[in-house]
Amino acid sequence: MIFLIYVIVIILAIPALLSCAYLLLLTVLSRKLRAPLLSARTYRFDVIVPAHNEHLLIERAVASLLKIDWPREHFRVVVVADNCTDATASLARAAGATVLERRHDSLRGKGYALEYAFRKSHDFGFADAVVVIDADSDVSPNLLAVCAARIASGAHAVQVHYGVLDPRASWRTRLMCIALAAFHKLRSRGRERMGLSCGLRGNGWCITHTLLKQVPYRAFSLAEDIEYGIALGLAGYRVHYADEADVNAEMVADAQTARSQRRRWEHGRLQLIRAKTFTLLRAAVRQRSAVCLDLAVDLMVLPLSYVALTVASLIAFAVLLLVWQPLATLWLWLAGACAASLLLYVLRGWRLSGMGALGLMDLVRAPFFIVWKVLLMLRPNESLEWVRTKRRTP
Repeated sequence: MIFLIYVIVIILAIPALLSCAYLLLLTVLSRKLRAPLLSARTYRFDVIVPAHNEHLLIERAVASLLKIDWPREHFRVVVVADNCTDATASLARAAGATVLERRHDSLRGKGYALEYAFRKSHDFGFADAVVVIDADSDVSPNLLAVCAARIASGAHAVQVHYGVLDPRASWRTRLMCIALAAFHKLRSRGRERMGLSCGLRGNGWCITHTLLKQVPYRAFSLAEDIEYGIALGLAGYRVHYADEADVNAEMVADAQTARSQRRRWEHGRLQLIRAKTFTLLRAAVRQRSAVCLDLAVDLMVLPLSYVALTVASLIAFAVLLLVWQPLATLWLWLAGACAASLLLYVLRGWRLSGMGALGLMDLVRAPFFIVWKVLLMLRPNESLEWVRTKRRTP
């Protein structure tokens, strides 16, 4: 029995220690970044909005994007109406967007819509770079200025901060705001400070046509953003992080829609862990690439709820081990160090989120959220088809 407990403790301790050490390092490095000087306002952009049956939101999205503080003749809003059965295309066109209508019986999903839009943007010959914005998002007016500043300083791929548009809609959206502040802002600041790739977040990212030509977009999984960010890393390019600009998207507040969306996200990430981890590790060794090594580590660090569950299990088995081995306190100290690191990471995310006392109180619900996610992942996988997320408001 003692031997079995030792084995379980060791099995739990290795991923817990590695994950928490990585998160602690990024927490320490998460102070605000220094922004580069703004560039001349000469770069041309296609702001691409992939949309599937978004007639309730598309006019608002186009109107918001047309207000970006950038010379109007130097950017276009391009809506990809992908397999739409509603008035998305006509409404977007009337609102002032360039509209691409795409239909395909089998190749369906956001990845295919983006691949089509990038190819058409290149054929148009107008833009130096493309920016991807979801249809349910609001953007800060400096979005293109921030991307242009990074491009002028040598970047070919940029990710701005991706946050929550409606953080106070429910306790779920407040927790999501804290989680995204930790996952997007905290981690990305640390990785940027070390000269690593912050990866792509699916919304609010920019890439030059020069890089698209060298690394064609071929990401069609459930986590197409992470997949393409990995492809860039394997090709020797990093994604630069810019948190002085924001893209904030509506997050679902009701439980049923949250279940469906979360299941797709988590299964997509798990598929990439199986498919890309060893590829990244091999590239890290062969190319001596810190970017590939970090992308592999980031991929292996499971979502926070699973890390927390691992640490909690490690503490429980370490305590159980002490019943038979009073001198085996080292394991309990290690478990406590993991828990402390995780707590610092969460509190830093809470601080960066700006959720205040209400958000801190919502963190009490976190254990119930962890159980919910674990039960959720035991269900069958979702279809790869692009399913429009239920919105709260038009």
